[in-house]
Amino acid sequence: MSIENTLQAQKYMGFHPGAPRPKGDFYASPPVAVEKLLEREKFGTLTMEPCCGSGVVSKVLEAHGYSVISRDLYDWGYGEPNRDFLKDDITEVDAVITNPPFKESLAFCEKALECTKARKGKVALLCRLQWLEGIRRKKLFESSPFKKTWVFSKRIPRMHRFGFEGEPGTTLLCFAWFVWDWTYQGEPTLGWII
Repeated sequence: MSIENTLQAQKYMGFHPGAPRPKGDFYASPPVAVEKLLEREKFGTLTMEPCCGSGVVSKVLEAHGYSVISRDLYDWGYGEPNRDFLKDDITEVDAVITNPPFKESLAFCEKALECTKARKGKVALLCRLQWLEGIRRKKLFESSPFKKTWVFSKRIPRMHRFGFEGEPGTTLLCFAWFVWDWTYQGEPTLGWII
């Protein structure tokens, strides 16, 4: 493969050669991804979006009648900034619904499960499908109330960096919603979002 083809492939994958990863791993979730989740899963009224960014997930949840605590480590102009979810004092919500920073996604999941346990709530994380892989995550899946993986059979719109003003495209990466439910018993299941 030529250098030119490699660079073109990286662009399609969402990588920007020579550019550092964005601050806080900020890639805005597409609203349609949240809409499709809410067509399939119901959550308790008090939800939390600990990586609210510019408010995409929070706004969709609010439009569906959820009361949302919106926080982020950084100030993107929405929600409460300078709130580190991994050190946050919040202990009881009905649901945590977020697109976590990739490098800290396991820690975010563990914290979200702690925050929803008392209310027997739910957690939904938007992650790459390959998030199913990994020894540490396997242990989490086996020791927690992991309910379902909702796989997007059609690629979702690309998650662009904060302030992106170009023409939006789709990603070559496969994404899914990973859902935990403290009231669920049984083996996890797989479903598809068209």
